[in-house]
Amino acid sequence: MEQLATQIDPSNPQSIEEAMRSGLLEPQTTPEQKSALTRLETLLALVEGWVDVVVGDAVGERLPGAEALRETLRRRRASGGPAEQTFATLVGLELRPRRLRAAAALWRLVGDQHGIEKRDGIWAHPDLIPTAEDLDDPMEFSERLGAVGELGDDPIAELERTEREEKERGESGPGQS
Repeated sequence: MEQLATQIDPSNPQSIEEAMRSGLLEPQTTPEQKSALTRLETLLALVEGWVDVVVGDAVGERLPGAEALRETLRRRRASGGPAEQTFATLVGLELRPRRLRAAAALWRLVGDQHGIEKRDGIWAHPDLIPTAEDLDDPMEFSERLGAVGELGDDPIAELERTEREEKERGESGPGQS
């Protein structure tokens, strides 16, 4: 802030213009903001990837030229539209085509290995949503999802049951009965 005060002369519009070009007036991003931005980018990629898989399954054999249409939409996403450019400018949010493809691959894999109900049931609770690391290794996510067992009708109850079981195991400790 002190640097800003010494470099800007309010009576000289050119000094204000130079400060704007130099980035002095741009807000600094905190580590917490960067983390939140990464989570938001991942969530948006997951939504886009899920939509891509679901729509592809729905129109695949019913709509002539569906694959060409999907490819056109992928290319449009890659170039980014006005909304993407606005988000990138305002908050640094970037929708990366590679992440969108990775998310679609993750949803396709989970659907193929565990079924559509389990794939769509993942949206039932934020703790079940894949992370950025899961997009990097969708096979590990799918295996972990299979190891958890079937999602019940109430995912929150399932999470609470799992927490209770872990707590009970932790309280008894190794070597205790």
